[in-house]
Amino acid sequence: MRFVWAVAAFVLATVLIGAGIAQRTIFLGPSSDQVSVKVDEPAPFVLLDGDVLREHPGAQKLLVNGDGEIFAAYGRTADMKAWLADSEYNHVSLGKNGKLDVELVSASDEGSDDGGGEATPAPTETPGADDAEQASGHNPAGSDLWLDSFSEKDALIADNMQLPDGVSMLIAYDGTKDAPTDIRVSWPLDNSTPWTGPLVTSGVIVLLVGLILYVLGIRHQRRGRGPRRKGPGPLPITEPIDLAELPAADRAAIEQSAETAPEESPAPDSDGEETAPVRKSESRAARSSRRRWVVALPALAVTAVLATGCTADSWPQLGSSSPTPNPSPTVIAPENQKPPAVTEAQAKRIIEQISATLEKADAAMDIELAKTRLDGAALAARTTDYALRTAIPESPLPAAIPTDDVEVVLPEATDRWPRTVLLLTKSTGDETVPPVILTMTQQDPWSNYKITDIAEMLADTKVPEVVAPWLGTSLVPADSAFLSIAPGKLAEAFADVVDANEQSPSFGSFDDVALAYAKSIRDSRQAIIDNLAANNAASTSQTAFDIVASDSAPVSMTTLDSGAIVAVSLVEAESVTPTSAEAVIRFNDNPEAKALTGVTESAKGVTTKYEFQLFFAVPAQGSTEQIHLLAARQNLLSVEVIK
Repeated sequence: MRFVWAVAAFVLATVLIGAGIAQRTIFLGPSSDQVSVKVDEPAPFVLLDGDVLREHPGAQKLLVNGDGEIFAAYGRTADMKAWLADSEYNHVSLGKNGKLDVELVSASDEGSDDGGGEATPAPTETPGADDAEQASGHNPAGSDLWLDSFSEKDALIADNMQLPDGVSMLIAYDGTKDAPTDIRVSWPLDNSTPWTGPLVTSGVIVLLVGLILYVLGIRHQRRGRGPRRKGPGPLPITEPIDLAELPAADRAAIEQSAETAPEESPAPDSDGEETAPVRKSESRAARSSRRRWVVALPALAVTAVLATGCTADSWPQLGSSSPTPNPSPTVIAPENQKPPAVTEAQAKRIIEQISATLEKADAAMDIELAKTRLDGAALAARTTDYALRTAIPESPLPAAIPTDDVEVVLPEATDRWPRTVLLLTKSTGDETVPPVILTMTQQDPWSNYKITDIAEMLADTKVPEVVAPWLGTSLVPADSAFLSIAPGKLAEAFADVVDANEQSPSFGSFDDVALAYAKSIRDSRQAIIDNLAANNAASTSQTAFDIVASDSAPVSMTTLDSGAIVAVSLVEAESVTPTSAEAVIRFNDNPEAKALTGVTESAKGVTTKYEFQLFFAVPAQGSTEQIHLLAARQNLLSVEVIK
């Protein structure tokens, strides 16, 4: 009966193990679901709608094959349609029946629906853009508009994407030749087999039980053979044979028989008497049993390998329930809230690119390269710096923008252009480098961001509380009455504090840091007067100082307390003129004046202009707080001979 149960166990084990292996082999389902994009009329760009990528749950994988450098980027759908407003492209969307619809959109179809029910008009003018370049097509590589981008030669694979609602994918080469048409999107499928592990393990256990039953059956069969029979008894005592007396032939036969006879060992019977000898051939059963164990060991080893080779997908995940999220404060966005101009990751990438570009421009003193990333007051300061370093090579390079820690302080929430972002960048490796606050603006979809105002944070100052970067904020009009002072009048008020000191009506509106900085400007004026007196030129020359708001419009963005951070620029003109016709103004101790004017003296005098880039925290109207000076930078703007 033990053999019957053993055979049944072997059969059951074979079924269990076979079923487990079959689940991971012949019955294993596909690991991904894939759809191909069929493009009938090629165009320079392919806009893959976000709904196509989100058709199935799970991470999205994009596969594009082509001939050359393939470019792909993802960004907000409305932004991409605005960027493609003057280009021909194929728009891939998800149809009502679940199939893909590919529509060829011409450049004349400007202003399309962004999927939210509101049309996103494309700019009709592109300030600073070259019309010839627009006509020939835009190269999407390097644009600040994308949330992220990547490129590969001949074959591009972008996997593990999780594009949210309102985000689409752009595919192209360089914007001039037709985009790749071999485009596929795939999603992972759950092909786990949670019963493979239990089936294989159960089969191994049943197999072991069968082997045990088989061994027990062999043992029981050996023991059931009964007692051995008695031998014929002891032989009678005979006289020894003298071999020498036998014939030679008989003697040789007896000797040969003795040599080939098997060894015998007497075994006692049940009465204690010796029985017939037991030959060694009777131990073959024991050796056969050992051979069966030797055959069984490889089978056990193979089964163990199969059982241990099962992955986590081959076992039920009993303890994989999702954790219960902790409650967090709810932030309610205003109705019709627009998206922020940039994300934090996007802003960090942009600043890194700006910093790298400016380092190259500074090293080569290439003002045209600097113009691609600077504008306004920041560009004017770079222009003067390059002119000085051309004449005075030992002049130091401009301070680099730290990029170790980039904080999006205030991104403008808008879907139109121009767009403005206020950032704070820090250096984590050098404590001597102060944090830098700056504003950068993107004029249109095809332009990159350019820095307009930049200054170093002053000691013991901090940025006021602002809204979350993902929510964004709004620009404050220059004539706003909701602040303690309108942004358009801030520069003028601070200039009056510099000139009039305590006599200024605005003196009490500024904090101690701002007043101390105003005093430093007055002290620099006094230093010029004292220097003329030390050179015995006070009687033959005179000085005049005038500080006014620059032509640059202020940049003002609201903070969380209904206040605003306002960036303004002021220009101070310092004029030194002779008081007699015989006197001249010499530039002996002023190498900057020599370098920028090209002369060593002037009979009518000289005017030196400095530009101040200042960032203030302005409280809301009715607040008792003062206006805080956050950051400041002074740059030499020009030195001109009075004619």
